Amino acid sequence: QGQLVESGGGSVQAGGSLKLSCAASEYIFSRCGMAWHRQAPGKERELVSSLSRDGTEVYADSVKGRFIISQDNAKNTLYLQMDSLAPEDTAVYYCAARPSRVAGVLYPCDYWGQGTQVTVSS
Repeated sequence: QGQLVESGGGSVQAGGSLKLSCAASEYIFSRCGMAWHRQAPGKERELVSSLSRDGTEVYADSVKGRFIISQDNAKNTLYLQMDSLAPEDTAVYYCAARPSRVAGVLYPCDYWGQGTQVTVSS
């Protein structure tokens, strides 16, 4: 039920782009809000972007205008397009499923992927 698998991380130079993918189970994709978080060395995990069941998108100030969250319902896959990458974007990126209410039913989703490393060099 609660499987999330990220892919797409890697190493790029500043100014480059990467697109992360998160494959989820149908159970998760049909019931949960989705989000991307990241954790840089020595820092706390932080929210990068979230996508609610009603389509509301939220972005951290540090990535606004550079990152875009999206999903493909047919493929049960969440994406994070990252453009104009900077060294401060270097982190492990995690896909997460968040609590959501669907048709009046609250689903306490709390699932995490294993993370994918993004390294941006100057």
